[in-house]
Amino acid sequence: MLDEIEVNDEDDTEVPREKIKLQFHWYLSIFFVIYYLSYVVAGIIFMSYVIVIFVPNVLLVDNLITIFTNLDSLLAFLALPLVIIVSYLYRLLTVGLITRFFWKFTEYRSPTKDGVIPRNIGSKTANYYHIRSFMLKYGKNAFMKGVFPWLANFYFNFVGSGIIKKGSTLEESVVTDKNINVGRNCYIGVNSALSSHFVEGIFGNIVFFEIKLGENTTLGGFNNIAPGCELSDNSYLLPIAAATKHNKTKGNNYYFGMPFRRIFKKKIMDYLKVSEGDLDRAEELRAKQENEKLKRQLKATNTEN
Repeated sequence: MLDEIEVNDEDDTEVPREKIKLQFHWYLSIFFVIYYLSYVVAGIIFMSYVIVIFVPNVLLVDNLITIFTNLDSLLAFLALPLVIIVSYLYRLLTVGLITRFFWKFTEYRSPTKDGVIPRNIGSKTANYYHIRSFMLKYGKNAFMKGVFPWLANFYFNFVGSGIIKKGSTLEESVVTDKNINVGRNCYIGVNSALSSHFVEGIFGNIVFFEIKLGENTTLGGFNNIAPGCELSDNSYLLPIAAATKHNKTKGNNYYFGMPFRRIFKKKIMDYLKVSEGDLDRAEELRAKQENEKLKRQLKATNTEN
């Protein structure tokens, strides 16, 4: 994992110190480029419309009634919300474009790969890991806390930090932003963390492994999935269930607890306050989804042939 290792000639009994280069100049530069360029482009679009069209046709009109009787004034007035939305979406697109550029550059210098990143010796891998983690946060919050939070899937896929397939929903979370592979029709509940990285102890090594979620996987809320975990199709995690590193589920079942474990039908009924009929309907839905998945696979196979 390491590209640069500093040789320590000091006494072996001395406790090694952290030698990570924080590189604040990179953090600040990347943040200001993403932040200001995204607003500049969107601002030019919006202010051009306001100055050239909205002000003369709406704000400088003497009679209020003229705004609704004159076609140019009416169109200028009605188009304002559309221009605001377009400017906002263009800003999000600019955030994604600039973040993608920096992300690809860092990947070129030090590609992302699974493994353990030591933090007590000089490491280019660790340096670029921290830079990538930082640059992703602004765009993530801009998308997930914005007007159109479902566009966050586009952001992660476009930047290249993770793979999120069609029909999946990611609620707001501290992490759940990189080195993840989320299948179709998954739901990641509020404050559920797909944490592809762990720091072991204080300034300890960084454990960094991809997290994979199969199709129709559900995290009820406040779940924590550790690095290297793989949740197979139709895995349903009840709230607060958590997984330790490199756990794998067989799927087609409910899981609970910390660390999570399979839950049986009677306990499911007691916990969720549902009837056996509700569970049967859920099973029928699961079977239907499995059949649809099989049809898609057969269709894809026939298309390739």
